[in-house]
Amino acid sequence: MRSKFAYSSAFMGTVRGLTRVQATQSSVHVIVARRMPLPSRSAFITACVAMLLAFHFWLGVSATFEKCVTNDETAHLTAGYSYWKFNDYRLQPENGNLPQRWAALPLLFQKPRLKPADRPLWWEVSDVWMISNAFFFKSGNNTDFMLASARAMMMLWSVATGLLVFIWGRRLWGDAGGLLGLALYVFSATTLAHGPLVTSDMTVTFFLLAAVGAYWRHMEHMNAGSVCLSLVVTGIAAVAKFSFLILLPVYGILILWRLAESTPISIAWGRKVWLAQTLKSRAGYILVSVILHASTAWFVIWMSFGFRFDACGSTVPSLTQYYMSWDMVMPTHGFWHVLISVSRNCHLLPDAYLQGFSYVLHASQERSAFLNGEYSNTGWVSFFPFTFLVKTPPAELLAIVLTGCAIIAHWRAKCLSLANVRRVAPLLVLFVVYWAFSLTSNLNIGHRHILPVYPALFIICGLLVRPAASAVIKWLAGTIIVIAAITAFNSYPNYLSYFNFICGGPTQGYKHLVDSSLDWGQDLPGLQLWLQAHRKQDENVYLSYCGMGNPRYEGIQADTLSPFYDNHQQKNWIELQPGLYCISATLLQDTYSPWRGAWTLQHEQSYQMMLHRIRPEIAAGKRSSLITQYGDSDAQAVWALDRLRFARLTTYLRLRKPDAMVNYSILVYKLSQDEVYTAVDGSLSSLAHMIEDTVNSPKP
Repeated sequence: MRSKFAYSSAFMGTVRGLTRVQATQSSVHVIVARRMPLPSRSAFITACVAMLLAFHFWLGVSATFEKCVTNDETAHLTAGYSYWKFNDYRLQPENGNLPQRWAALPLLFQKPRLKPADRPLWWEVSDVWMISNAFFFKSGNNTDFMLASARAMMMLWSVATGLLVFIWGRRLWGDAGGLLGLALYVFSATTLAHGPLVTSDMTVTFFLLAAVGAYWRHMEHMNAGSVCLSLVVTGIAAVAKFSFLILLPVYGILILWRLAESTPISIAWGRKVWLAQTLKSRAGYILVSVILHASTAWFVIWMSFGFRFDACGSTVPSLTQYYMSWDMVMPTHGFWHVLISVSRNCHLLPDAYLQGFSYVLHASQERSAFLNGEYSNTGWVSFFPFTFLVKTPPAELLAIVLTGCAIIAHWRAKCLSLANVRRVAPLLVLFVVYWAFSLTSNLNIGHRHILPVYPALFIICGLLVRPAASAVIKWLAGTIIVIAAITAFNSYPNYLSYFNFICGGPTQGYKHLVDSSLDWGQDLPGLQLWLQAHRKQDENVYLSYCGMGNPRYEGIQADTLSPFYDNHQQKNWIELQPGLYCISATLLQDTYSPWRGAWTLQHEQSYQMMLHRIRPEIAAGKRSSLITQYGDSDAQAVWALDRLRFARLTTYLRLRKPDAMVNYSILVYKLSQDEVYTAVDGSLSSLAHMIEDTVNSPKP
């Protein structure tokens, strides 16, 4: 912010300039001539910002019209609606109270059917997946309209983040810098992919950026406005997603940065202004600020959970246990065990909030992940750097590289002062701290988990068109915007499955990443349209789908191919025939299988032994052909055989070029009788020969 001296100097300079002009020309005409460009420029900038944000909203929302629910959306929306309707918080407490409530706001007017009394056993164990599946597909609700309205609501957070990018960039680099950062944000495949989804990722992205900016600003000038803004934004961030906890180290570093400076902190109350000049006085005021922020976050958390410790609402069946019980998610020892135990015993925070946090801690320890043909339960340091490299559009990468070159050039020319670095201090600290946590994370399941770093980068990229920048760089920045817009249109509507040229484009994406980086179950409608156009009469169709959509709801008639995730439904063992094999990319890589990865001799021996023992028993009626989703009880042997057969089949399919790709996330293979027989029943040597022929065959 400008000092009083700066404003006074500017005012006096203006007065002197007007006086000199009035001495030679008519004052009325000169004043009008000088003032006219300012409103017109401001109106032009405002129109550009409004147009870009409206375009962003339209691109993001309309791109989802032909997409079904992604993996988490059913649970998020059902949980949010239950928060409002029943004042009950047992469902999905691990994913942010605010975004789930926000997404469910349109449902308060639609009033879809959700009656816990119809299925009390599910509510007693808070089985959010069974409840949400019934809510979406079995209760007679208008699923498409519910989802579309919720996605439109969530897209508003993406629009708000874009506006924040512009405002911050404009403050640092001027109008052009703000517009460049906004344009990069608006046309980014990353923001367009995750902006409209009913998840907590974009909501927490907004609040992390807003909270860091507001906190730094209030440490500059502690007046009523800046303090209240920082308190409110930080408090709301606490119920956006549990990754808000990254604000603790970010705030800590910003506090140390501020204390290390010699400039005083101005504290204004009414018309009185104090300057905290000594280290002791500055530290004292910051300590008071920290206490206020912690208290506000604590209050907002309680308010979001109805100021009640128990998760269970009065009109809902009693809660026996959460979806994952306390025994499963509670840390067994260490700091987190003590903190959560004390908080529960003393009712320091709502029980559902603590359970959600414990679930996040538990889930972050291990999770099956895939990267470039490799598998891991604890992730890779290279996962997010590689993901960033191949999922970020070329225009953004070029802008980032040019920004880095500009910074290095300033540093080498000794023009990069501490004051210049200080201008972007909150962005720099947020970026570094977030990346540090990402690189050490064991949870490597999606590009979306580094979404918060993008707005910070876009703001910093605005320096390319700062007033002192050369005309060449400014023209190059304009070219970057054009490239970004062209990429956004070319990728429409498949933003979630976008990959850049570095890894061969989206057609090669399934070889590198899966899950929410590519295949989040969104493309059942696209598959239905493809089958309608290309399936021959009486042609067999097999589907192995990874997601929470409902193939039957989308009009897809297909035999279920293992592995399958269908809300504990059962299927029968079937003998595979030639036909169309439609397989989600995540399941093609068999990421969550006990037999994932390369097909080994041990796998082959187990498969052949089980095949020759179990198949005749099923054919003779001596063994049930039913297969449960997770191989429960007596069906475990048939389930294991079914999964091994699929693993053997996909060993071949991963090396075979698909005959079609549905929006890059579902791969379709048209298999002949010989291919099916060799992949399922043939000897290991015949399978090896078929794979070798496939690998060595000329590429079309």
